[in-house]
Amino acid sequence: MIYTMTLNPSIDYIVELDSFELGGLNKIGKEAKFPGGKGINVSQVLHRLGTSSKALGFVGGFTGKYISDSLKEKGISADFVPVQGDTRINIKLKTGQETEINGQGPAISTEELSRLMQMVEKLTSEDLLVLAGSIPKSVPASIYETMAKIAEKREVKVVVDATGEVLMNVLPHRPFLIKPNHHELGELFGVTIETVEEAVPYGKRLVEMGAQHVIVSLAGEGALLFSKETSLYANVPKGTVKNSVGAGDSVVGGFLSSYVKTGDVKESFKYGVASGSATAFSLELCTKEQVEELLPQIELAEV
Repeated sequence: MIYTMTLNPSIDYIVELDSFELGGLNKIGKEAKFPGGKGINVSQVLHRLGTSSKALGFVGGFTGKYISDSLKEKGISADFVPVQGDTRINIKLKTGQETEINGQGPAISTEELSRLMQMVEKLTSEDLLVLAGSIPKSVPASIYETMAKIAEKREVKVVVDATGEVLMNVLPHRPFLIKPNHHELGELFGVTIETVEEAVPYGKRLVEMGAQHVIVSLAGEGALLFSKETSLYANVPKGTVKNSVGAGDSVVGGFLSSYVKTGDVKESFKYGVASGSATAFSLELCTKEQVEELLPQIELAEV
């Protein structure tokens, strides 16, 4: 079973206005709300691609109930730990350009965290755990490292989609997959990365530091896959970018959906790239039909 971990989920409230006057009365043109959070996005993509998962994390209040109910309506399994505070709301304000206003999220008690850790400690070698997204301020910053250490002992495959020190600290525990984009890769090593050639040595270094597989997304420039066995480049299929939200989560979801069915890393990489592109070319998360329509356009080359 694939388990996705979202420690700080949200309701993503998307608001579109023709114009915005600071300090004045503004009327919304279009609005929508969705259950959000990187791990939850991965679960939603997996579901759309025909692969089951279970979403873990913390939810609280009426906002948390909305997330639980939404996933249930979609047919996505979840086992959230209920908390005292309200799950946060993240506002995405679209006025020609996009402005994000993210909530802080509820405080997590020691007891609530302990309940979640008990779930992690029950995972087996048949399971795969996705650790994705931000960590609440009330939770130790080392929580992903702790979970990865437990998973390593229990032979659970771990996927980590995080940034900075949080990502670097899980590398000694040999995560199955990590997925920085090119900006995040540059930040890890204090450099600026804009091209495929600039990304290659640093992607390989992450493998040397412990990651079993590394996917580096380079937006319109394509994506790279690194492992001990191979280094591959994938092109991006043709299409018009309409939405960047969830594209990285779709790469992870697409890769895992293919991998649990085929065990083929190269084919899973292609499927992940197609999934990320399908989401970027849509106003919502990708569908299986969209992914498989783009798949034939993607070619792999060794680098």
